[in-house]
Amino acid sequence: MRFLRRYYLLLIGILLVTQSQAQFGIFSGRIFDKESGETLVGANIYVMEVFSVTSKAGTLANVTEKIAQSGKERLKAVISKINNKSVAIKVVTYNGELVDGLNDINKEIGLDLIILAPRSHDIREELYLGSTSGGIIKRTDIPALVVPKGTTYASFKNVLVAFKSGILKQNRILDPLVTIAKKHRPKVNLLLVKTPGYSDDDLKINTALMDICSQLTISENATAYQGVLEHFQSKQPDLLCVFRRKRGFFKKLWEKSTILKAEFSASIPVLILSVNKD
Repeated sequence: MRFLRRYYLLLIGILLVTQSQAQFGIFSGRIFDKESGETLVGANIYVMEVFSVTSKAGTLANVTEKIAQSGKERLKAVISKINNKSVAIKVVTYNGELVDGLNDINKEIGLDLIILAPRSHDIREELYLGSTSGGIIKRTDIPALVVPKGTTYASFKNVLVAFKSGILKQNRILDPLVTIAKKHRPKVNLLLVKTPGYSDDDLKINTALMDICSQLTISENATAYQGVLEHFQSKQPDLLCVFRRKRGFFKKLWEKSTILKAEFSASIPVLILSVNKD
């Protein structure tokens, strides 16, 4: 019998994730358990603190170690207040740029998911994702779950999957969504948004998507986000799922690190999968 272990990353530290979001991440770790035969092995959760220290003349030789240790202690204090449900939690620190740290860890162990926080739901706040979290979405291709502040963990009952093309480079892109579908057994609504310039091939939906589909809706809108807004109320999802796209879906959103609420915003968790089409 072969034991498989999944890897999972929960960002605290620089993203100022709240305790409720951290608890959400810990509980979510159970979703991404990996089954092998009759053995169920829990997910690993990496809590990451990122800092930047540039050595200068006269600075203490161990200043980096001191800052790293301080960050670890702060994160351990947060973790100590959370019910971890026997999920393995590892604290890691990284001296440097956040995205570089994520890509380094991903190359080493293969991350399944990153948890992010939106900037704020305050109507006076213009940004949905700030430069840090938005940069992660733009400059990595690791699946991400954006969890609004104050969200408490509950089984997903209704998932809306919005996309402009049914083409998938690889079926494994759907792994996080398929895992959620198997664990929670929600209703999965597919929303194919036909935007100007779509091709007939874009309307051919990958069979792996159709396998988890409860209902398919085809909409025609100027943008994919307009399609989401049009059907959001009628579908009433508790999880929105979208794909990264190098070109096309939410194209303007990924051209810069920050994402304005005027361009995109959601009051529910948003699962952002890897690039589905070049």
